[in-house]
Amino acid sequence: MIYILEDDDNIRKLIVYTLQSHGFKCKEFSKPSQMWNALENHTPDLILLDIMLPEEDGMTILNKLRENSKYKSILIIMITAKDSEDDMVNGLDSGADDYIAKPFGMMNLISRINALLRRQENYTRRPKIIESGPFVIDISRHTVFLDAVELSLTLKEFDLLAVLIKNKGRVMTREELLNSVWNIDAEIESRTVDVHIRTLRQKLGRYENVIETIRGVGYVIN
Repeated sequence: MIYILEDDDNIRKLIVYTLQSHGFKCKEFSKPSQMWNALENHTPDLILLDIMLPEEDGMTILNKLRENSKYKSILIIMITAKDSEDDMVNGLDSGADDYIAKPFGMMNLISRINALLRRQENYTRRPKIIESGPFVIDISRHTVFLDAVELSLTLKEFDLLAVLIKNKGRVMTREELLNSVWNIDAEIESRTVDVHIRTLRQKLGRYENVIETIRGVGYVIN
């Protein structure tokens, strides 16, 4: 089930039509209060969340969802007219799993949704714990502990860290990371990797330098 919180009627109706045409079940909401009421009865797999909304803005809603243990694992894609790199970084760093700037193509949206759902399904099917230095990664529970302290990572930050640690010592190109984490969507630019690496480093604190940049190539954890 996908929830769509978008106050623009034309955009919301087009998204609903597109999702239903591709076999997705969805519910649409024009106001945050409507979605909050629906969440009390059913937890969706994914939320498409606009930022500029009546009642309360999307960033406030995102923070509330991530702070609530019942809703923190819901996949969230921000869909918004706020398209600067700072806006994207802020959204991703606040817990969004993906960020799509308006205007966007409907097939791009479907591809992003499918990529997120595939990644979540794959991790659910492969229970595994990875230990490396100060890191303990539980794939099945989607948790990361750094020096025994749990980190709050978005889905993509989690995937990036897991891929880099599983390939410890090997330089991963941006193309390889796109393929491993985003399933290589042609609409996704390689700078998306750089943005996610930046937010991931910020959350690693004093360990931020364990992710090394290989100029012109990609990234590595040694």
